[in-house]
Amino acid sequence: MSSTIEIIANIALALSVVIALIFGVAQVKAAQRDRRERLTLETLRVFNTREFAELIYFVTRLEMPNTREEFLAMPADQQIMLIQAGQQMESVGMLVYERYIDLDLIDKTLGSYVSTMWEKYKPVFEDMRIKNPDPFLGEYLQWLAERVADRLDNHPREPYYKNADPWHTMKK
Repeated sequence: MSSTIEIIANIALALSVVIALIFGVAQVKAAQRDRRERLTLETLRVFNTREFAELIYFVTRLEMPNTREEFLAMPADQQIMLIQAGQQMESVGMLVYERYIDLDLIDKTLGSYVSTMWEKYKPVFEDMRIKNPDPFLGEYLQWLAERVADRLDNHPREPYYKNADPWHTMKK
């Protein structure tokens, strides 16, 4: 009789461990999904600020410096704006690289602007990578721009307004 109780107790213990592991894995996945959703929403919020729009306008209109020396000769307020825009895009690249936000979000919100921005920064960043020396300067912006350019060139998406089923992306 006691061996039957011991067997039942061992089975119950084993089942409780298995259930705890399954529950733990489910909790970790839910936490990862929640974190990703929060970061996605925060990224979208930042993209929709006047400050971000001013940075985009500034970078696209500015005659960019090609060297570290040209950058340092710029007025301080312009240097600060270029640093801020570069850091924001570097942060976005980091978030995509680490898979905290999806590349698809960047494609839909910024698209070719990422590649355009990298092309504008590329000469001065490459010069600064050598002269500062800082071989990591702009590495995530470069990585992100290359991914976006590849998508635009090799896997372009159809604009959503052309889609016959406007709700096709909604989860069913």
